[in-house]
Order: sequence, then C-alpha cells, then structure tokens
Amino acid sequence: MPAKPAPNSAAAAKKITKRIEELGDWRGATLARVRQLIHDADPEIEEEWKWMGTPVWSHDGGVCTGEAYKQVVKLTFFRGAALDDPQQLFNSSLEGNVRRAIDIREGEKLKEAAFKKLIRAAVAANTAARAASAKKKS
Repeated sequence: MPAKPAPNSAAAAKKITKRIEELGDWRGATLARVRQLIHDADPEIEEEWKWMGTPVWSHDGGVCTGEAYKQVVKLTFFRGAALDDPQQLFNSSLEGNVRRAIDIREGEKLKEAAFKKLIRAAVAANTAARAASAKKKS
C-alpha cells in the first residue's frame, strides 16, 4: 500500500528548503544533495519538520533525519542498526541498539549509490515492520 501523503508535507518541504538556503554554505549544499538522493531513491518519501526544526524523511515510519551542525551534516537512520551497511556509510552513533548515523564533513563525498540502497533498505524495513504490526492486529 502506498504511503499516504502527510498533511503537512508541503509546509515541511518549504521549511527544509528555507533551512538549506539559510545555511548558505557547504552544509546547505550537502543537505540539498542528500535530500535529492533520498527522493531519487524513493519518490514516495514524505518530508516532515519535527522537533522544533529537524528535517525528517518518512515512508511507513521515519527513515532518517538531516541535521546541520558546525562541523558535520548528520543523517540519523531510525532503524540503522538493523540495516546492512556493506559500504560502511554509518560512521556515527555506532554504539546504539537502534539508530545509526552518517556524519558528512566539509569536502567529504558520500557514496551516492550505496546511500540510495541504504534509503531503500530503511523504507523496506519500515514497510515490513508495519505489515508485521498489521498482521498481529488482525
């Protein structure tokens, strides 16, 4: 079943675009590129704006957040610990039982094909969890 559009998706998209523009440096360019890769990987992904200013991408549940700090753009995957990461993109929050993150520093290049696979794997994990939950309820 396709994901239902979030009622505030258009407003969230505008806020994310504004945040990218406000950054105006390598962090904004990195966040914009990552955003495009996420949409390329899953055209049905929804954008949300949560926790007083955090971009979130969701499909059948949260996929990842995108935060800009002084030294890094951090992409935190909600179910990262459960995802295969053969290209070892995850380089932060490795000690947790659930989440994993990718920290991108100025000048670093993201392995784009591997990142898109990770996005698709996160969506598949969300969809499987939602289906399992629905099966338990029926």
